[in-house]
Amino acid sequence: MLEKIRVPRVGPGRPRTKPDSLAADKGYSNGPCRKYLRRRGIRHTIPEKTDSQAARLRKGSRGGRPPGFDEERYKKRNTVERAINRLKQSRAVATRYDKRGYIFLGTATTAALLIWLRS
Repeated sequence: MLEKIRVPRVGPGRPRTKPDSLAADKGYSNGPCRKYLRRRGIRHTIPEKTDSQAARLRKGSRGGRPPGFDEERYKKRNTVERAINRLKQSRAVATRYDKRGYIFLGTATTAALLIWLRS
Protein backbone atom coordinates (compact mmCIF):
# COMPACT_ATOMS: atom_id res chain seq x y z
CA MET A 1 0.00 0.00 0.00
CA LEU A 2 2.34 2.72 1.24
CA GLU A 3 5.66 1.03 0.43
CA LYS A 4 6.57 3.49 -2.34
CA ILE A 5 6.42 6.61 -0.15
CA ARG A 6 9.82 8.29 0.07
CA VAL A 7 10.14 11.74 1.64
CA PRO A 8 13.69 13.09 1.39
CA ARG A 9 15.22 14.58 4.52
CA VAL A 10 16.57 18.15 4.63
CA GLY A 11 19.93 17.04 6.00
CA PRO A 12 21.79 13.78 5.68
CA GLY A 13 20.07 10.46 6.21
CA ARG A 14 17.85 8.07 4.38
CA PRO A 15 14.38 9.23 3.26
CA ARG A 16 11.37 8.77 5.48
CA THR A 17 9.12 5.91 4.50
CA LYS A 18 6.31 6.35 7.02
CA PRO A 19 3.83 9.25 7.09
CA ASP A 20 2.94 10.85 10.43
CA SER A 21 -0.76 10.34 9.87
CA LEU A 22 -3.29 9.33 7.24
CA ALA A 23 -6.86 10.46 6.54
CA ALA A 24 -9.09 8.28 4.37
CA ASP A 25 -12.76 7.86 3.53
CA LYS A 26 -15.12 5.09 4.61
CA GLY A 27 -13.94 2.83 1.80
CA TYR A 28 -10.77 2.14 3.78
CA SER A 29 -12.42 1.49 7.14
CA ASN A 30 -12.11 -2.30 6.88
CA GLY A 31 -10.12 -4.37 9.34
CA PRO A 32 -7.10 -5.25 7.17
CA CYS A 33 -6.42 -1.59 6.34
CA ARG A 34 -6.64 -0.55 9.98
CA LYS A 35 -4.42 -3.46 11.08
CA TYR A 36 -1.81 -2.57 8.46
CA LEU A 37 -1.71 1.05 9.64
CA ARG A 38 -1.53 0.02 13.31
CA ARG A 39 1.27 -2.46 12.58
CA ARG A 40 3.32 0.28 10.90
CA GLY A 41 2.55 2.77 13.70
CA ILE A 42 0.70 5.25 11.45
CA ARG A 43 -2.01 7.34 13.09
CA HIS A 44 -5.16 7.28 11.01
CA THR A 45 -8.45 9.12 10.78
CA ILE A 46 -10.99 6.95 9.00
CA PRO A 47 -14.74 7.21 9.69
CA GLU A 48 -16.48 3.97 10.58
CA LYS A 49 -19.09 2.61 8.17
CA THR A 50 -22.65 2.69 9.47
CA ASP A 51 -23.16 -1.06 9.02
CA SER A 52 -19.85 -1.83 10.78
CA GLN A 53 -20.86 0.44 13.63
CA ALA A 54 -24.27 -1.27 13.91
CA ALA A 55 -22.63 -4.72 13.91
CA ARG A 56 -20.18 -3.64 16.62
CA LEU A 57 -22.99 -2.23 18.78
CA ARG A 58 -25.10 -5.36 18.23
CA LYS A 59 -22.30 -7.49 19.71
CA GLY A 60 -22.39 -5.44 22.88
CA SER A 61 -19.28 -5.67 25.06
CA ARG A 62 -17.80 -8.29 22.69
CA GLY A 63 -17.87 -5.76 19.85
CA GLY A 64 -14.93 -3.84 21.23
CA ARG A 65 -14.51 -0.13 21.51
CA PRO A 66 -15.05 2.21 18.56
CA PRO A 67 -12.00 3.30 16.56
CA GLY A 68 -10.71 6.77 17.32
CA PHE A 69 -11.86 9.55 14.99
CA ASP A 70 -10.68 13.16 14.90
CA GLU A 71 -13.29 15.33 13.14
CA GLU A 72 -11.00 18.37 12.78
CA ARG A 73 -8.30 16.35 11.06
CA TYR A 74 -10.87 14.74 8.77
CA LYS A 75 -12.17 18.17 7.69
CA LYS A 76 -8.69 19.08 6.43
CA ARG A 77 -8.93 16.17 4.01
CA ASN A 78 -11.29 18.33 1.93
CA THR A 79 -8.32 20.40 0.71
CA VAL A 80 -6.64 17.31 -0.70
CA GLU A 81 -9.87 16.11 -2.32
CA ARG A 82 -10.31 19.45 -4.08
CA ALA A 83 -6.71 19.35 -5.33
CA ILE A 84 -7.28 15.88 -6.78
CA ASN A 85 -10.47 17.09 -8.46
CA ARG A 86 -8.52 19.96 -10.03
CA LEU A 87 -5.97 17.45 -11.33
CA LYS A 88 -8.76 15.34 -12.80
CA GLN A 89 -9.91 18.31 -14.89
CA SER A 90 -6.98 17.35 -17.09
CA ARG A 91 -8.38 14.67 -19.36
CA ALA A 92 -5.15 12.66 -19.47
CA VAL A 93 -5.10 12.38 -15.68
CA ALA A 94 -8.80 11.55 -15.37
CA THR A 95 -8.83 8.79 -18.00
CA ARG A 96 -5.34 7.40 -17.32
CA TYR A 97 -4.53 6.06 -20.75
CA ASP A 98 -0.86 5.70 -19.81
CA LYS A 99 0.17 2.07 -19.39
CA ARG A 100 3.28 2.67 -17.33
CA GLY A 101 3.24 4.18 -13.85
CA TYR A 102 6.21 6.49 -14.38
CA ILE A 103 4.59 7.97 -17.50
CA PHE A 104 1.36 8.61 -15.57
CA LEU A 105 3.42 10.25 -12.83
CA GLY A 106 4.86 12.61 -15.43
CA THR A 107 1.36 13.36 -16.75
CA ALA A 108 0.07 14.13 -13.25
CA THR A 109 3.14 16.27 -12.51
CA THR A 110 2.59 18.25 -15.72
CA ALA A 111 -1.07 18.82 -14.81
CA ALA A 112 -0.03 19.99 -11.31
CA LEU A 113 2.52 22.39 -12.82
CA LEU A 114 -0.12 23.88 -15.12
CA ILE A 115 -2.46 24.40 -12.16
CA TRP A 116 0.35 26.01 -10.17
CA LEU A 117 1.44 28.30 -13.04
CA ARG A 118 -2.13 29.45 -13.73
CA SER A 119 -2.77 30.45 -10.13
